[in-house]
Parts: sequence; structure tokens; C-alpha cells
Amino acid sequence: MKRSGIITVIVIGLILVAAVAGYAVSLNRKKAVEEANTQITAVQKVLLRDLERNYPPSPKEVVKYFAEITKCFYNEEYTDEELTQLAEKIQGIYDDELIANKSQEDYLNDLNSEIADMKKDKCTISSYVVSTSVDVEEFTENGYSCARLYCTFNVKRGTSGTVASMEEFVLRKDEDGHWKIYGWDLVKD
Repeated sequence: MKRSGIITVIVIGLILVAAVAGYAVSLNRKKAVEEANTQITAVQKVLLRDLERNYPPSPKEVVKYFAEITKCFYNEEYTDEELTQLAEKIQGIYDDELIANKSQEDYLNDLNSEIADMKKDKCTISSYVVSTSVDVEEFTENGYSCARLYCTFNVKRGTSGTVASMEEFVLRKDEDGHWKIYGWDLVKD
């Protein structure tokens, strides 16, 4: 009798351990499914990039990141705090001389005004195309390594269709070897 009682206790114990383990696995699966279903917004994706550890490696990639942030400015919904964070991210890829042209307050005011104008006109950026790597012109000016390339933004204005807007970008390498946007301008037809 004693032996069958011990076996019964062991079997019940194993059943309880299996039930607890099954419940834990079920909870982990449910949590994993919930996390997989949680989508990151375009704004969050841009803000999650750590420029200290994951700086764009080429002029083309810097302009792509600029375009992604610009799409967020005009296409996405965000809080005032997120707008400030987006502005800081885009300034993280600007050359120091470009940043020095305006105070932070003036920069944010101008940015807010530009975004408001675009949204008032119901403009969004439907897509963009950055120059191919072979079309990036590298040159030296005043002792700095520089690069010139183009990005075409396809801007949708309300229901009136899409208009292509080509921008010329000039980038300059900083002392850390990072390509920074020195300036850009609309290419006239």
C-alpha cells in the first residue's frame, strides 16, 4: 500500500507540474502573439534609430533617412513631443554649420509652419527616390570630403495628382567620418 500511495503522489505531482508548465507556455505564446500584433508606427520606427550606434553609412543612406523623417512630418500623426524628437533626429544628420544658421526655437517654429502649410494644402509624400550609389558625386572642397546627390519626392496634393519635386543635396563628412547634410535646394526645371 505504501508503494502505491507514493506512486499516486508522484503521478499527481507530475500532472501538476505539467499543468503549470503548460499554463506558462500558453501565457508566453499569448504574450508573443500580442507583441507580434503590436505594430510600430513610421514615427516610432524613425525615433527608435540610435544615431550614435547606427548612423547611416553613406550619403545615400543619410538622404534616405532624411526622406523617411520628412515623410513622417507630412504624412503621419504624432504628438508635440514626438515632433520635437523628430526634429532632433533630423538635426542629428545635419552638418553643424547648417544647424548654426537658426536658433532651435526658430527652427521649430519654421518647421511647424511648413508642416501646417503642407497639411492645409493636403500634401503628402507618396514616395521618394534617392540617386543610385553610382550617381553620387564625391568631391573635396575647403579640405572637406563632400558628396552631391539627388532625391525626388513624389508629392500628392489633395486629389489633384502627384507632382515630382527633385532636391539636390550636398553632404559633408564630419570629424567622426559621418556624412552630414550641409544643405539642399530645389532643382528648377
